[in-house]
Amino acid sequence: MRRYGKHTDEDDVRVRPGRRGTRPRTHIRPKHEDAAEGMVLTVDRGRVTCLVDGRVVMAMKARELGRKAAVVGDRVALVGDLSGDKDTLARMVRIAGRTSVLRRTADDDDPYERVVVANADQLAIVTALADPEPRPRLVDRCLVAAYDGGLEPLLVLTKSDLAPPDELLRTYEPLGVPYVVTSRGELTDGDALARVRELLDGRITAFVGHSGVGKTTLVNALVPEARRRTTGRVNAVTGRGRHTTTSALALPLDDDTADGGWVVDTPGVRSFGLAHVDPSRVIHAFPDLEPGTAGCPRACGHDEPDCALDGWVAEGHADPARLYSLRRLLATRERHEGD
Repeated sequence: MRRYGKHTDEDDVRVRPGRRGTRPRTHIRPKHEDAAEGMVLTVDRGRVTCLVDGRVVMAMKARELGRKAAVVGDRVALVGDLSGDKDTLARMVRIAGRTSVLRRTADDDDPYERVVVANADQLAIVTALADPEPRPRLVDRCLVAAYDGGLEPLLVLTKSDLAPPDELLRTYEPLGVPYVVTSRGELTDGDALARVRELLDGRITAFVGHSGVGKTTLVNALVPEARRRTTGRVNAVTGRGRHTTTSALALPLDDDTADGGWVVDTPGVRSFGLAHVDPSRVIHAFPDLEPGTAGCPRACGHDEPDCALDGWVAEGHADPARLYSLRRLLATRERHEGD
């Protein structure tokens, strides 16, 4: 072959080893100033389902985000196909700063921290009064996670037709935590739902509870139509079956806007690890005990002979059961202990 006055063959072809292209690399990231804002509804196997201007849009994380991962409740920026049509996919290019974070670890000795929900206003801690029996230690752990993450706690006591709530309410009365009591029959006549909805109105509320307490039953009663619309659209895009609370899912209380409030249904938990919480911050979840620490020696572990909390409780400022709960939580920071 003759080109440019020279005979050439395959030996004249020069390939630069280790280079897949000649495009220069740059560290300058695109600003995506035209990106649309959205809210993450659920995350499933790398696919992020978002609400953008009332449309449910499926997206993938852009490479430029690196290891950053979005969770339910995150405010994100999206580019690409935002139509929400079947088989379309947008790109998530930014994750906004978070106002609150609900975090947990599988156990107290598990170093892997899991962010469950971002930007929630409150944490609804659902516990049954019977069948299964209440687990106050698990409730205490959820309270610690709520205070530590910047969420306001809310106690939701279910199955009051099987057992009275008085004893459990007395345990948490010093905390001043708002609460609502429901029975199984009330979920069908609307009275309990009205009381719960009043506490959720205009807010983003994450629901947490262990299996059997009626958490998902309550969520389904609160937002049946929203669950059907949202999960139906997600299934149309992913081809997967119905949502079974294996991952967190945000559902609008009234319509596809945040104005009426959101409910975030989270998977049932068997334990709530606090490995991510600094032990010195655990006391903040016990405001009835915290003033008593003023007389404690420096670096007091609150389980020592000269701890001032014993005297604080003896003087009647707090329930002894609350001090027991605090010390149990602190003990689990050193060794795993069941609830």
